[in-house]
Amino acid sequence: MLNAIQEDLRAVFDRDPAARSTLEVFLTCAGFQALLAHRLAHRLWRMRLRLFARLIAQAARWVTGVEIHPGARIGRGFFIDHGMGVVVGETSEIGDFVTLFQGVTLGGTGKEKGKRHPTLGNHVVVGSGAKVLGNIGIGDFVKIGANSVVLRSVPSNATVIGIPGRVIKSVGMRVPEETMDHANVPDPIMERFEAMERDMIELRKKLDNAGGGSRP
Repeated sequence: MLNAIQEDLRAVFDRDPAARSTLEVFLTCAGFQALLAHRLAHRLWRMRLRLFARLIAQAARWVTGVEIHPGARIGRGFFIDHGMGVVVGETSEIGDFVTLFQGVTLGGTGKEKGKRHPTLGNHVVVGSGAKVLGNIGIGDFVKIGANSVVLRSVPSNATVIGIPGRVIKSVGMRVPEETMDHANVPDPIMERFEAMERDMIELRKKLDNAGGGSRP
């Protein structure tokens, strides 16, 4: 568990420019505090000390505003930025080096039993207010835009935006690490308008050339 905490601490310094010292992170970073509590609660959960695990998770929720069920599985280098309102359900599985922004929900869609929460791959970024719901899979290097609602599985190296979430594929190319934040998401509607405008310009040029060539 110590190695996991070191990775989590390193993730804070790597992804939060406001982090200045280790002591400051321990005392003031709500996302990091919630994750520390979860590491302990999850260990107790696996030891079948379920009540104690839930009490720790509930106390962390009161203090930090972050609700992580002790049954959730979280990988290395996890980072919650401005964690108020983040909810992670019991059967959620989160890969390595994942970032969640404030207001994110990894939740279920009803009263189904068993695996009912999403599974996130590695290097996933989920923007502010986004909801990822149900037993779905989110691939590696996926970006989910702010306030999106994702109800279906997402392939690796893709971006999701909208309600319901629409997938914008990266055509087999890995998303560059420096763009892995929730601000750098494309606008598919504007891109389509721009593509239509380019096609119209090309069509006008062809019509003008055809008309000019037929003149005596």
